[in-house]
Amino acid sequence: MTIASPLTGNRLGPRRAFVRFGLSAVGGLSLPGMLRLRAESPLVDGAAPVPKAVIMVWQPGGCSHVDTYDPKPEATIDYRGPFQTIATKVPGLRFTELLPRQAAIADRFTVLRSMSQTAGGHPAGSMQMLSGDMDTRDKPKPRLPDWMCVANRLLTERGTRSNPLPRSVGINPPLGYNGPAYLGDAWQPFVVTGDPSAPTFTVPNLGLENAAEVERLRRRVGLRSRFDSLASIVGRRLEMDAIDVFEAQALQLLTSREARHAFDLEREDDATRDRYGRNAWGQQLLMARRLVEAGVEIVTTELSGPLCGRTGVWDDHAVDHHVFEALKFRAAAYDNAVAALIEDIHERGLSDRVLVVVTGEFGRTPKISYGPSTGGGNASGPAGTIQPGRDHWPQAFSNIWAGGGIEPGRVIGATDKRGEQVVARRCTAQDFLATIYHHLGIDAARITIPDLSGRPTALVDHGRPIRELVS
Repeated sequence: MTIASPLTGNRLGPRRAFVRFGLSAVGGLSLPGMLRLRAESPLVDGAAPVPKAVIMVWQPGGCSHVDTYDPKPEATIDYRGPFQTIATKVPGLRFTELLPRQAAIADRFTVLRSMSQTAGGHPAGSMQMLSGDMDTRDKPKPRLPDWMCVANRLLTERGTRSNPLPRSVGINPPLGYNGPAYLGDAWQPFVVTGDPSAPTFTVPNLGLENAAEVERLRRRVGLRSRFDSLASIVGRRLEMDAIDVFEAQALQLLTSREARHAFDLEREDDATRDRYGRNAWGQQLLMARRLVEAGVEIVTTELSGPLCGRTGVWDDHAVDHHVFEALKFRAAAYDNAVAALIEDIHERGLSDRVLVVVTGEFGRTPKISYGPSTGGGNASGPAGTIQPGRDHWPQAFSNIWAGGGIEPGRVIGATDKRGEQVVARRCTAQDFLATIYHHLGIDAARITIPDLSGRPTALVDHGRPIRELVS
């Protein structure tokens, strides 16, 4: 059973669908539960605290590190690929020719070339990177909650604020292999779907301007008693918590002009929108920047869909894509969008407060493979065409980090001469998560969350914040 979200139009799973049914059945919105979570923030030195924030840009399927941030020009042709290397703003640091705009601002971010995890499949690899589940087996659903849901809960429990925007927003987010697990649906992000560059794009039900309609909604928030029969049917605390959160979020978004403005890309000037790129990826990252400026603390967005090529992801096996044509196909949109986001984080005074991380679940094999295409399309020859590909490679890959108060313009770690193995400063998925939690002020080494059986579960088992990436 799936159903469209009343706020976003995205498809919801059975649990959220049941919650939505409950809202429809009683015919109104209420504000129980969430009002206590949305109370006025405590003041620090007479002023409201400015929250730290994270923007995670996800490359589903994994980006080839050898063809982007960790080129190996001295390797043999069966490893290095066809792309030339170019100098960057950082002396001695070279990228491939696919990333000229990022190369020009490399002094504003840090490249980590020694990320490593142990799962070769997309589900298990994503779960390692996003939830810290070190199981190497692919599972149909997550065992542990992802860091976005965990942080959403912990930050809310720490102290709430009057900001009408959700703490966590996913703009076409990576939901396929991750989720709240035992935390419950209440801590899922507010999800925005669709192409923000499309002329008809809207985020539904934001900031109603009709005063009479706003007042009608406010009168209906006292109808908690209408949920009594539903509560006896549900009999599950997590579902009722989710109802509280979804209802309250709906009301606040429906009645908030601030929320409407935060999501409104038309309020940006044409030059800024052009700099990010008038395409889905560019406008997703521009929306991410607008949201953290407006006080959202967790923003995730996935770079997938038509801009990736025929299969819509970065999973460049030979059967799916001609790997080098696929990288060229998506390079300009990717390079421009990421560079513009990093520039804005620095130029708009957000570089201490906002951490940007760009990564996928793993890299791609340094050794090129060949196989027959399973279908023609963007970046893929007709079916049967023998074309090059790169397969899954969790042993060593790259990601980039910007803002967060960290010292930019550096390279962390190294791989061997063919990009196959980490030879210096190996960093794990658990280290990755600990670093993000540290930026948000969450001590992942000490905090535990009880699972459904009440057993305390660590946020990360063995990871520590990557010292070069913490301020």
